[in-house]
Amino acid sequence: MYLYNSASRRKEEFVPNHPDIVKMYTCGPTVYHFAHIGNLRTYLMEDVLEKFLRYEGYNVKRVMNITDVGHLSSDGDTGEDKMLKGARREHKSVMDIARFYTDAFFDDCRKLNIKRPDVVEPATSCIDAYIRIITRLIDTGYAYRAGGNVYFDTSRLERYYIFNDYDAEDLAVGVREGVEEDTNKRSKNDFVLWFTQSKFEDQALKWDSPWGVGYPGWHIECSGISMKHLGEDLDIHCGGIDNAFPHHTNEIAQSESYLGHKWCNYWMHVLHLNSNTGKMSKSKGEFLTVSLLEERGYDPLAYRLFCLQSHYRKNLVFTWENLDNAQGTYQKLIARIAALTPGEGPVDQEVFAAQREKFRKALGNDLNTSLGVTALYDALKVSANDETKLALLADFDQVLGLSLLEKAADRREAEAKAKSAASSAGGIVVTGEGDPAIDELVLRRAQAKKARDFAQADSIREELRAMGVEVTDTKEGASWRRV
Repeated sequence: MYLYNSASRRKEEFVPNHPDIVKMYTCGPTVYHFAHIGNLRTYLMEDVLEKFLRYEGYNVKRVMNITDVGHLSSDGDTGEDKMLKGARREHKSVMDIARFYTDAFFDDCRKLNIKRPDVVEPATSCIDAYIRIITRLIDTGYAYRAGGNVYFDTSRLERYYIFNDYDAEDLAVGVREGVEEDTNKRSKNDFVLWFTQSKFEDQALKWDSPWGVGYPGWHIECSGISMKHLGEDLDIHCGGIDNAFPHHTNEIAQSESYLGHKWCNYWMHVLHLNSNTGKMSKSKGEFLTVSLLEERGYDPLAYRLFCLQSHYRKNLVFTWENLDNAQGTYQKLIARIAALTPGEGPVDQEVFAAQREKFRKALGNDLNTSLGVTALYDALKVSANDETKLALLADFDQVLGLSLLEKAADRREAEAKAKSAASSAGGIVVTGEGDPAIDELVLRRAQAKKARDFAQADSIREELRAMGVEVTDTKEGASWRRV
């Protein structure tokens, strides 16, 4: 298996530190609001990585944090804590906000078939671990106290920038959006490890520490949580590309200074989901959630397919037209699978092995999910019986997570019910892509046509055409498809 490593900027063969386990860490959400679908693209692709590793036979332990304290609104360690901002917005406590949006996040993940990580740890539960790391960093000269806070001293590092090369002026105050001057810092690259009550007096959550009552900086939490559950070495660290700097850069700085050796071997970053106006973000007000997609009639798994059709290292442009296309593709794929006959002979093991190897090569080449989706169509077209095709689809779906066989079974059941109900509809059978509202319109048109009410039938056909639905008359009644 080859994976692009953001740290080396090239594809590398994946070799875990230990033969018996893959240690995987993924940055979790800051639970002050709903996750938007751009956020969820990252978690979706991380889910594919974990599932493919398991598919390849690896024993994976995946850990994810929940940021419920310390994530400020500015990269420059200034601004308001996002959790406090959410609490004020909804007139609730910070912990009430954290619980509600944590549950909402995992509900979205469930709808998108994103597996829950093996360990999920809130940042507020590991304060002792952060204090232990910070204490050693101070003792070894990698951190200093100033203005009541504790800062990491980046001047002690031979190399600070891991993922990108920056010029000094790139971080000049006022040049990069969101960076404000902190006069306590020795260098503008330095970052906060611990805030005390000398800063942000209205911070809701505070703890005792050797440096006074306060709370941890954002970056320290991932180092502490990872080391708590995965030890002193890490195979893969994942996140969105916007985490690469400064968050992941600072994680590496503090972790390797604390440990005295390399911390993580592979870094995976998922690029942005963009709208027509640029990167999708909460601050811009472009707040597309899974629930909103459902309200508009989209299956969340159609969005998953939309993401799988593109490579994770490419920016993906979201439009409603693009999602319409993905929904139509998904429904047609399910319809083709539903037309297969389960139990039709034994699985052809030779065909199965050959097709499976093609799928492994596609995903093993830096998670080429687009070719993985193509493998589904190859399985449907292969010269083999239906049972072999269904076995291949089930096998590939362990990684792709599209619920293909489950959705196809639901469709077969719905079609069987439709045929059973045909007698009560004058013997008219309607088949389509599984939308009850459209089924009803097509049935009404067929009934009008049978009653020779051609004006009504034509009117309904035009209504369906305006919805992008094409109707074909059959001996039994009518069938429809989206075009």
